[in-house]
Amino acid sequence: MLTALIKKELIALARDVHGLAALFLMPVIFIVVMSLALKDYYNPPLAALSYAVEQHDTGVPAQSILADWKRTHGTPQPLPADWQAQLTNGQLKYVIVLQHGLSDALHADALPTAPHMRLLAEPGIDGNLFNALRAELVGVAGEVKGRLEATVAGGPPPPPGASMATLLQAERFAPSGPRPTAVQQSVPAWLVFGMFFVVASMSSLFIQERASGTLGRLRSLGVPTGMLLLSKALPYLGVNALQAALMLAVGVWLMPLLGGDALSLAGIHWDALVVALAAIGLAAVSLSLALACAVRTHAQAATVGPVANVLMAAIGGIMVPKFVMPAAMQHVAEWSPMNWGLEALLTALLRGGGLSAMLPELVRLLVFSAAMLALAALLFRRRIA
Repeated sequence: MLTALIKKELIALARDVHGLAALFLMPVIFIVVMSLALKDYYNPPLAALSYAVEQHDTGVPAQSILADWKRTHGTPQPLPADWQAQLTNGQLKYVIVLQHGLSDALHADALPTAPHMRLLAEPGIDGNLFNALRAELVGVAGEVKGRLEATVAGGPPPPPGASMATLLQAERFAPSGPRPTAVQQSVPAWLVFGMFFVVASMSSLFIQERASGTLGRLRSLGVPTGMLLLSKALPYLGVNALQAALMLAVGVWLMPLLGGDALSLAGIHWDALVVALAAIGLAAVSLSLALACAVRTHAQAATVGPVANVLMAAIGGIMVPKFVMPAAMQHVAEWSPMNWGLEALLTALLRGGGLSAMLPELVRLLVFSAAMLALAALLFRRRIA
């Protein structure tokens, strides 16, 4: 009996071409668009930004700052006469102004107490890029002053390639997982969103069967409630599995062809990834069953589920990464089931964690699934009775 019911669901699902397209194409489009759009956010292209220099100080320290900057950012563009207008409209990304007195300030025994350099960036520059440029320029000036102090103290000249920058090794830490990129964030995020989006298709089919009397006839034949719900859940769990395989394949093979970073699966715990995907799928299908049993009309089915998904995605770190949210919103995000699923996937794909590392998220997803299944069973009996 269960096999026949599942076959019925699969036939109905196969006829819902638009629903299937939304389930598979929508998250793929989001992954591609968001990965490419956020690529520079995760890897700021500082060296590729067009810039110019207005130099009023030609002393040796000022020349040293300019030489160090050119080594990492390339040769500046000639300063145009209308550089302020070009800076305003974004043709130039930034201009460095070396003001009079810069060399004297670097030669002085004390630290500077007044600005002698200006970093003028175009109005639309990303805040992270601007802060990175500012920090690097301060570092270059500090490097030059350090070399001057060493020379005045009578020490030996620094060897070629010596720099304070070699004192620090900075990297994003992931013990066995890949380096974070826009793809590493976008694939898990929109995979979770796509898995939860099955609510739209399930609700629509549920309303059709209830309106046609199919569910009532099956109940009158003595088909248990649990079997009816299970026959609806299993095909969509299969859809979730196909979604997961497709989205991971998009990250691994398609994104590099489009100029994005590749999703790396090296060093991950496959058992943890599979369990995380299964828990997310169970939570998504359970919620979809509860909402499908709750709605009464096609209009409700077309709005309630998608709106609930968008809200959970908006607060759950799907649309906006959790780490860029204010502290208060980060606490709110922890109440979203999508955030639990996303954190579990990030633990597997990004942090190199195993089952024990994602246990809190897995427990939340399973408890949520049990609650939604119980609610779905209760609502189903009331609707069909």
